[in-house]
Amino acid sequence: MALVDEFITRVDQALKTLTGKHTAIREYPAVAMADSILNEDEAQHAAGLMRVNHTGEICAQALYEGQVLTARKTEIKKSLKQAADEESDHLAWCEQRLDELGGRPSVLNPLFYAASYAMGAITGLLGDRVSLGFVEATEDQVCRHLERHLASLPEGDERSREIVRRMREDEARHGTDALRAGGKEFPEPVKRTMALISRVMTETTYRV
Repeated sequence: MALVDEFITRVDQALKTLTGKHTAIREYPAVAMADSILNEDEAQHAAGLMRVNHTGEICAQALYEGQVLTARKTEIKKSLKQAADEESDHLAWCEQRLDELGGRPSVLNPLFYAASYAMGAITGLLGDRVSLGFVEATEDQVCRHLERHLASLPEGDERSREIVRRMREDEARHGTDALRAGGKEFPEPVKRTMALISRVMTETTYRV
């Protein structure tokens, strides 16, 4: 019965992540900013980038869910859940900005959610040090990705840029916290492989 209850809980969480309307705990970073005046091409480009970020946050929720499921130490589960809560804010912010830009979430989100959940569960099974190391390696890739977005966003789109800045701050802290909690730092060749896999997600979800 406990396994059935756990399965139902995980399915419910997945459905909420993929289809629910998300509400941030923290204030929307761009709340005090006037809406950007963008031409059609700029708006479409910004929406594409925010769609990528939205999918990235869907993946983050799935990754943490999988890791919490298989983490061994209570304090590790707690730290992963705390990071997931902050990532949930990111998801809500990206969702709101995507809506402001007239964009829509990627149709590939369920596929990437499933893959990320499986990856999180697998790394958790390999031990807490590997799981936390995977968090740091992932956040390192995310920070680099967000830096590229900061450079690529239309010059006048300060609303999107402020959201991405705030996200990058959180992501960098999550990576640092994971190493401090005992994570095993991944070698650069592994990180480069992760970057190639990440590129598949970013290039596909930008368009669909």
